[in-house]
Amino acid sequence: MKLGVYNAILHDRPLPEALKIIKDLGLTGIELNTGGFLPAVHVPNFDQILQSDSARDDFLEIFDHAGVQIAGLNCNGNPLHPNPVIGDRHAEDIRRSIRLAQRLGQHRVVTMSGLPGGEPGATRVNWVVNAWNSTALEQLDYQYGLAAEFWKEMDILAQDNNVKVALELHPQNLAFNPASFRELIERAGTSNIGVELDASHLFWQQMDPVAVVRDLGSWVFHAAAKDVRINPHAAIQGVLDNSFRKKSADEPRTNMGGDEWVNEWPDNSAWDFVALGKGHGTAFWTEFLRALHEVDPEMLVNIEHEDTELGAVEGLEVAAKVLLDADAALRSSLATR
Repeated sequence: MKLGVYNAILHDRPLPEALKIIKDLGLTGIELNTGGFLPAVHVPNFDQILQSDSARDDFLEIFDHAGVQIAGLNCNGNPLHPNPVIGDRHAEDIRRSIRLAQRLGQHRVVTMSGLPGGEPGATRVNWVVNAWNSTALEQLDYQYGLAAEFWKEMDILAQDNNVKVALELHPQNLAFNPASFRELIERAGTSNIGVELDASHLFWQQMDPVAVVRDLGSWVFHAAAKDVRINPHAAIQGVLDNSFRKKSADEPRTNMGGDEWVNEWPDNSAWDFVALGKGHGTAFWTEFLRALHEVDPEMLVNIEHEDTELGAVEGLEVAAKVLLDADAALRSSLATR
């Protein structure tokens, strides 16, 4: 396994400092954000790298010098958003990221399947949580048609650049579980579109990430290490709790494109993103790595830190210890077979 960090949590630091933090954690890779919901902070000369070999080589030398290698690119966003200010830009970010991956010798680009509106002329996205009525299935058929057309195009570009695109199975996206992922790629007829297995977004759907890895098998191209803690209030509100608060324009808030912003998390939340070990112990993460190893012994597995109870470096330290302990336990068990 190749263990690293998704760099978004370190966007407030220069790239060399971020690489030193990762190296000091005992990890070997950095997954670089290259657009979508977040800007490509650590790739400030994106356009130059696409065009200039010397710019590319200078950029790669930063990683060689630090002893931490690039471990995939990430441009999570919504390329199917009906608002072109969001959808068209995020779609172009995916195209650019695929081309950048080829320039950097990378073979994995992580993103999301996206979510369109529910009918022609829609201006906002519409996620079918449970298609119990016929109209919802008609909406899904329309959405899959749009998505299949887009991902067929991306698949050709990915093949041309020797890149595989890994879709994070994330709620509020068309592909959020194995069934919806398979529906998408079967309609699109793709070969280079697979899955980024982020355990956290499966946990809060009450799914078993290990079982999902084994169900999808070789369609798992990439993985994220992020944990979830289910809180007592889930017994009352359930995991689809919508007790969010919209932040006002004068509050600190994160833009998701256009005039869309991240809401304030519920105070008494049903569940929370937490550092590895705070939701599921080392034994689980050992079995998670084992399942990934069965698919690809060289799988890239990168920590994604979104635990608001811990600082950036503190949270990475907690997660890295659990992930490294799990990796050591896996290697020990494989050696004794």
